[in-house]
Order: sequence, then C-alpha cells, then structure tokens
Amino acid sequence: MSRTAPTLPQATEQDAQRIRRRLERLIGIATTEGNALEPLRNGDEIFPEMLAAVRGAERTIDMMTYVYWRGAIAREFAEALAERARAGLRVRLLLDGFGSRPIERGLLDAMSRAGVTVAWFRRPAHLSPFKQNHRCHRKVLVVDERVAFTGGVGIAEEWCGDARNAGEWRDTHFRVRGPAVDGIAAGFAQGWAECHDELFDDRDLFTPQDRSGDAVVQVVRGSASIGWQDLQTLVRVVCESARERIRLATAYFAPDAYFADLLVSTARRGVDVEILLPGPHADKRVSLLAGQQHYDRLLEAGVRVWQFEPSMMHAKILTMDGLVSLVGSSNFNRRSMDHDEEITLAVIDPGLTGTLDRHFDEDLERSTRIAPGRWRRRGLRHRAGELAVTPIRRFL
Repeated sequence: MSRTAPTLPQATEQDAQRIRRRLERLIGIATTEGNALEPLRNGDEIFPEMLAAVRGAERTIDMMTYVYWRGAIAREFAEALAERARAGLRVRLLLDGFGSRPIERGLLDAMSRAGVTVAWFRRPAHLSPFKQNHRCHRKVLVVDERVAFTGGVGIAEEWCGDARNAGEWRDTHFRVRGPAVDGIAAGFAQGWAECHDELFDDRDLFTPQDRSGDAVVQVVRGSASIGWQDLQTLVRVVCESARERIRLATAYFAPDAYFADLLVSTARRGVDVEILLPGPHADKRVSLLAGQQHYDRLLEAGVRVWQFEPSMMHAKILTMDGLVSLVGSSNFNRRSMDHDEEITLAVIDPGLTGTLDRHFDEDLERSTRIAPGRWRRRGLRHRAGELAVTPIRRFL
C-alpha cells in the first residue's frame, strides 16, 4: 500500500540540545559525541560486514548473542571466530542459555579447541524459576575495541537474504565507531562478569576512542531485574518529547497498559504515531495476539498500525521527529522492558534518523495497514485468542 510521508519541520540545534539534556538528566547516563553509525539492512548487508570485521581483527573479539542457531551462517561465524583464536587473538563468545540452545554441539567443540572462550548466560537447568525468566537478549560484537555492531540480528539462517520471502527475515543492525563503542562494550562486560572470572587482560588497551562522525549517542543498558528500568524511562522521555512524529518498528509488540497508554496519549496530543509490526509470517503468534488487545484504543486515538507482508519483521527501531533514533536489541514488549538484558542506543542525528525513516517508508510499501472499521468487526474466534493470552502477557 503506497503512502506519502509528511514533511517534518527541520530540527534545530536547540531541539537537539533539549532532548540531549532530558536524556542525560532523567536517565543519568552521559551522551558521547563524535560517533558514526551505519545501518545495515538484512543478512545480505549485515553478515558480510560482521564477518569482515571478525576476520580483520588484530587483537580482541567479544561477541554476545541471544540467538545462535544452525545452518551455513552459524558455521561461517564459528569458523571465523576459531581462525582468529588460532591466530593468537583473545576471542570470547557469550551465549544466552535459553535462546542459543539449538546451536550445534560440533560448532562449540570446534571453537573451544581453537581457543575461543565460550560462556553461557544463565543456563535454565542451573537456575531458580525466577532467574530463568530473565534472559540476555543483547546482540553485541566488539572488535579490537574500535568497532562495534548491535541491533536485532541473530546468528541463524532465518536472517540470511534480503527479506524477499518468508524464509528471509527483515532486520536492521548497526556498525558503530566512536566513543559509543565503549558503552556497547560495557554491555558485553556486564554479562561476561556474571559468567566468567576474568573480566579483562593485557590485550585490552583501554585507549581513548577517536572521533568518527557527528552523532550524539547515549548507550542505555536494560537489566534483568525488578523495578522501573532505564529503558522504560528512555522510551517515556522520547515519546513525551515528540512534537511531530513517532515511528516504531518492532518484532514483538506486547506492552503493558502503561506503555500502550503512552502511545495513545502521544497520538491524542497531535503527534503522528505509526507502528510497523510482523504480519502473516510472525514467528510468535502468541506475542502478536497479546499486542492486538491494544489495537482498538490505538486505532481510535489515530495511531496507524501496519503489518509487514513479505517475511518476519524483526527490526527494533523507534524514530522521533526526524531527529532521534532508538536502536538496538529491545522490542516494545514486557519482556524487553521488564525482564531481559538489553542494549539500546539513543542517537541524536538527523542524518541517521532520516535514513531510518526512509527505510520505514520503503517497508510500508510492502505492508498492509490495519483498517479501523474492519478491525472492529473481527470475529469472535480472533477475540477469544486475544483473551486467551492475557494471563501470560507479562512474560511476552
């Protein structure tokens, strides 16, 4: 379905400074200047860049992921990591104990023999039921302390290709250079500290980061703990600061009532709110149903909801007013907000945000809008499905 995106007023330096100070003061994490972020769309762009960075590493490689499954791409990463370890580099791989369970045992053995240090984050068999619900959902690759990658992609065949069909998931990952690399590296270090005795060694140089671009970045780490999280504050600050537009692309839309109300109130004060979600190829229908409970209120408030048609939509991006982007591993759901270790970059950069908005427009060309009238007429069976997931929404 085609559409014409509205033209936004040009963001001013005053606008940038206002949102920067709000983020710093209300979250308590300093922003950094001089960063460069390059968005990479889908496996055809993402995997070659990540593998090139690994193969070109000279000293250290730190990688953590929630998903490391099977297939040719899984073997290719394992071989690249193993080759660098055999060459004498320090190579560390941190896998979530639940999300990466399908990894081939042979790949783990081959990497370990080559000298890759593999650690597991909270393997379910060794945990209390409470801790099992709190996972490490971060996706981080840091090479030589100079370049980092983060975003939504997992190491599996599902992410290969260019989102042309149901077998090629749609996702966005980011290559980062500049001082923000340290914040991303800290996301790895936090998980590694829980799983391994050695936090750093003499191959960590801790040299200052060079200026690589013009983006201002705040790195926010979501923690698997109880209570109000920095990630929740971040989303609240950005939505409440919006004057013109909020655009959200997320793989799993299952917010609690508070964050659904936040989107409703944002739209009702005149902000253009658009949400892009998985469509017929959603990999977790239960999560889709949990989010659909909020559609009536969202649509009534004027929020436009779209479903991506060609494949699974797995990106995690929120843009505001053509100025600010939230990118990283976090979905707009209770699991990311309340339960899991996440990493999100708040980026103040009209150039990057404009590119992501352009990508959003291109994705909408391959998406179907949820029509309010038709949605209200959905059948009883569909409504029953929405109600059925209510008891487990807090875990989605």
